[in-house]
Amino acid sequence: MNELFDRLSVLPVIQALATSLVLSFCLTPLVKWLAVKIGAVDVPRDKRRMHDHPIPRLGGLAIFIGFVISILLFTDVNQQLRGILLGGCIIVAVGVVDDSHPLGAGIKFILQIVAALIAVWHGVVIEMIANPLPFGGEYWNFGIMAVPITVIWIVAVTNSVNLIDGLDGLADGVSTIAALTMLIIALLMGNMEMAVVCGALVGGCIGFIPYNRNPAKIFMGDTGATFLGFVLATVSVTGLFKLYAAISFVVPFIILGFPIYDTVSAFTRRILKGQNPMKADRSHTHHKLIDMGMNQKQAVATLYMVATVLGLCAVMIVTRGYAKAILSVAALAGTAYTVTRIVRYPHEHHKPEAPPAEEKAGKNEEEN
Repeated sequence: MNELFDRLSVLPVIQALATSLVLSFCLTPLVKWLAVKIGAVDVPRDKRRMHDHPIPRLGGLAIFIGFVISILLFTDVNQQLRGILLGGCIIVAVGVVDDSHPLGAGIKFILQIVAALIAVWHGVVIEMIANPLPFGGEYWNFGIMAVPITVIWIVAVTNSVNLIDGLDGLADGVSTIAALTMLIIALLMGNMEMAVVCGALVGGCIGFIPYNRNPAKIFMGDTGATFLGFVLATVSVTGLFKLYAAISFVVPFIILGFPIYDTVSAFTRRILKGQNPMKADRSHTHHKLIDMGMNQKQAVATLYMVATVLGLCAVMIVTRGYAKAILSVAALAGTAYTVTRIVRYPHEHHKPEAPPAEEKAGKNEEEN
C-alpha cells in the first residue's frame, strides 16, 4: 500500500472529494428554496409514498453542481469525460423539468438514450470484455454490437438507481458506496482520472446526505437519482470494463448489484403477473423490509450493508488471491441469500401499522 501512495499522488482525489462535498452541502438549501419556487415539490397522493406532507425535490442539482465544478478544477477533461459531462447535463436537465412538471416515461426514456449516445460518441464504449469461459479466445469483442450494448447498460443502470430511490437516503447512500468502491479500485489500478471522478461523486453524495436522511428535508428527485445512475454507469464503462483481469467483466455488476437485482426482479415479477413492467408498484426490496416490520432507518441500514458487502466483494476480486476470492464468493452468496429471502417475503401477509405523524414526516418514496 505504501508503494501505491508513493507511486500515485492522491491529493487531487482528496481535493475533488472535499470540494464536491462542501459545494453540495452548501448549495442544497439554495436548491431547496429554488424547488419550492418552481413547484418541484413531492406531494403524497398514493399509498406508495411514505411521507405525509409536501417535500421539495430537485436536490440532485446540488450534487451535480458540486460534481461538475470539482471535475473541472481537478482533472483534465478528455474526450470520454467530456461525453460523460455532456450526457450528464442532458440527464439533469430532463430531471429538473420532470421534478417540476412530470414528463411521460417515453419522453424520458428517449432522452436518456440520447444522453447515452452522446457518451458513446465520445468514446464511452464497451468494446470487449474478458472471456470467462475456458474456450473461445481471451476476449469477447462486441464489434458492431458494442454501441447498442453500451447504450443498454447506461440506460439500465440509470433507471436502476432511480427505481431504488424509495426511502430517505437510500439511493444517495447506495450510490456513495458504489462510487467509493470504484474509487478504491481506481487507486489500486493506478487510474487517477477515474479516481478523481469517483472522488467528486462520493463528495457530492456525502454532502447531500445530511438533508436527505430520515426524516428527509429534501429529496434528490429524478434530477439526482438518474444523474447518479448515469455517472456510475459511464464511469464503469471507462474504468471497470477495461480491466484486464480474467474476471473483470463481473466487477461492475457486483458493485451495482443491488439496484440491478432489484430492478430485474421487479420487472420480472410484474411481467409474470401480466402487469406493465413500467407500472410502479409497492413490491421493491425496500418495501419488503418495511412490510417485515422495519422502520425506514433500519431498512436503509440493511440495504447499506448489502451494498457494502458487494463493494468488498468487488475489491477482493480485483486484488486477486485465492483467499480473497473465496471470501468474496462466500460474501456474495450470503448477500444473494439475504436479498432473495427479502424479495420472496409475502408482503401481503403483514401490513405495518400507520406510524405516528411525527415519525412519518419526511418519509420518501418517489417514482418507484
